[in-house]
Amino acid sequence: MEQDRKTDSLNMFTGLIEATGTITSVEKTGNGIRLSLMPSLEFAVQLGDSVSVNGVCLTVTKHGKNISFDISPETLRSTTIGELRTKDRVNLERALTLSGRLGGHLVTGHVDGVGTISDRRTAGEYTFFTFEAPSEVLKYIVKKGSIAIDGISLTVVEVNNRTFSVAIIPHTLKATNIDGKVPGGKVNLEADIIGKYVEKFLGSKDTDKGLMELLKEKGFAG
Repeated sequence: MEQDRKTDSLNMFTGLIEATGTITSVEKTGNGIRLSLMPSLEFAVQLGDSVSVNGVCLTVTKHGKNISFDISPETLRSTTIGELRTKDRVNLERALTLSGRLGGHLVTGHVDGVGTISDRRTAGEYTFFTFEAPSEVLKYIVKKGSIAIDGISLTVVEVNNRTFSVAIIPHTLKATNIDGKVPGGKVNLEADIIGKYVEKFLGSKDTDKGLMELLKEKGFAG
């Protein structure tokens, strides 16, 4: 699902945040909203460009000093975009171009589910976050695998049948909006796309059993 797509094309992102933005207005438009924000630094976009806003792929409907996006009811229902208020800080990334470097991992901007921060702690220079996540997202999350949290490409430290955790380095804490997140807060989650393709390849029936048999066959499971 691409939120508010303008065409049938698939946009890709890296999960490396280019800038943050401050919400300047949230206007109701029928069953949806018009979201406007001011980027923290120069952020060149054109009308119709795709931008990841807190991990949600949105289409630019107005640009200038502020950038605006029209948000559909489906996006409001399935992401945290509807909870944004004036002065909130969001993560921004423009869609990947063919000449761009892929420094994070492949992110589509199609949110798989909403997670809840259950714990935050600091150990040395790292800040550790633990998130509760829906089962339909957790099934794709693996230890040392990739996960996009509000559009930020991060590596999973631990995962169980209810939660997963990540470690945030000082640079990421400063360059994104995650430093403002506290337990109880909601975030957009997008699991790594590779797991979804594996699931599709194995078929929709008895997927977990099929995956385990394949892993055993290749020597990755006992």
